[in-house]
Amino acid sequence: MKLYLDLDNYDYQPERYKYAVEQMMLTLFPEERPEYPPREGRTLKGETNAARFTLRRSPVWTTVRAQVYRPQGMGQAAVRVGSGELDRPPEQVYHTLQHALKMAFYQAGTALLGGEPPWGALTGVRPVKLPTRAMLAGATEAQACRELEREYHVSPRRARLAVECARASLAEDRQLEEGQVSLYIGIPFCPTRCAYCSFVSADVGRALKLVDPYVEALLEEVRRTGQVLEQAGLRVRTLYVGGGTPTTLSASQLDRLLAAAEAHLPLAGCREMTVEAGRPDTITREKLEVLREHGIERISINPQTMSDQVLQAIGRRHTARDIREAFCTAREVDFACINMDLIAGLPQDSVEGFRDSLEEVLALRPENITVHTLAMKKGSRLMEEGGGLPSGAAVADMLDFAWAALRGAGQRPYYLYRQKYMSGSFENVGWCRPGAESLYNICMMEELHTIVSLGGGGVTKLVDRATGYIERLANAKYPQEYIQKIDAICADKGRVAQFYAAHGR
Repeated sequence: MKLYLDLDNYDYQPERYKYAVEQMMLTLFPEERPEYPPREGRTLKGETNAARFTLRRSPVWTTVRAQVYRPQGMGQAAVRVGSGELDRPPEQVYHTLQHALKMAFYQAGTALLGGEPPWGALTGVRPVKLPTRAMLAGATEAQACRELEREYHVSPRRARLAVECARASLAEDRQLEEGQVSLYIGIPFCPTRCAYCSFVSADVGRALKLVDPYVEALLEEVRRTGQVLEQAGLRVRTLYVGGGTPTTLSASQLDRLLAAAEAHLPLAGCREMTVEAGRPDTITREKLEVLREHGIERISINPQTMSDQVLQAIGRRHTARDIREAFCTAREVDFACINMDLIAGLPQDSVEGFRDSLEEVLALRPENITVHTLAMKKGSRLMEEGGGLPSGAAVADMLDFAWAALRGAGQRPYYLYRQKYMSGSFENVGWCRPGAESLYNICMMEELHTIVSLGGGGVTKLVDRATGYIERLANAKYPQEYIQKIDAICADKGRVAQFYAAHGR
């Protein structure tokens, strides 16, 4: 879609406005990608796939107008803001104009589409932050719902979902103590690459020679990070080992990693330790026993589907039977909390197939079930090749069934997030039995406190809880690069202590 932004007077940082417009474009017209034609010779005559944005200021009102051209016609809308709001500091002006641009685009676009998406004009990853913020400021749940519906056109059902998740966020926020952080350790290896995946991870079959040196580098980062956390007077509240698939490591490698974590990290008082076992073709009794020996009580066994046909279509080299056997083994080894993931909208799946998968997972009685909506991610095989994807309407039916079935089984939603290019513009939701919430997931997704990330591709988020200010510290992405740069990565971890010296704990 061609995007014309005529905002000359307020073009301080044009990428900020471009981002706001592009996010709304992806919400309304997910099949489109942004284009920015040269300013010279601009004309919209005869356009069938373009949007133009203009700003006109008067002494009292400033009007932001959107004109959207599609094959079915032209839609337009205008949003007014008080001109005095544009005399504020630039940061406030950015937010004001970003919101006006999005809402004008939204109103013009939905007029052409003849309907509104489930999350309305919300485009961010973390919609739960809005009701959480409102309720912290004294709003009731009903008032927080109304704000989402009125200000952002969120559907009543999604607004209630966000507020339910906000309850869990607020409950965890009240439990956080000064000097606590969460810790993420990333293992960027998988047995194979799933068709929908765009994560920076390596096929362990092709990257086998990198696994040992990666573990060695990671052990060094664990040791050095422990020193920094001790120096800053910080304690680990939750520990999450994710990926990739951490159980692609051998039992001895997992043992060494967890032993190093116990030896060097301030884990006394750690409330929750999770390891993503993930793929059943990486799970053995020996590995599970190693995890339990180190106090791991929560794991993920993620089928994504219980259909052998769909598993084959997404590039998995295991069967639904393997999933059931891995789950039973985990129970025998005495894991008290197991999460299982499903994805709505996988290639060659159907509403009936998804229903069967969910019912089979529910029959296993896991403590957590996360229902994802398929996202067409850049760099994934699905994005490049496509292949028999269910319609947005079918995905909606899948999610409707999931909501009813999960509530009927006594599970409740406790965290959610959204992504670009999601089927039907829906969401990913974590469900759990009461009391089985993943504290790490809540803290990470709602940015309640600092997440210190170790391993390739890890992004540390340093959070000042008093102000909400966030700094990011990124590790090298790829395993080979991570190994080569480990000394610099470890040295960079000193910024954690510097942040807390400046911002307090």
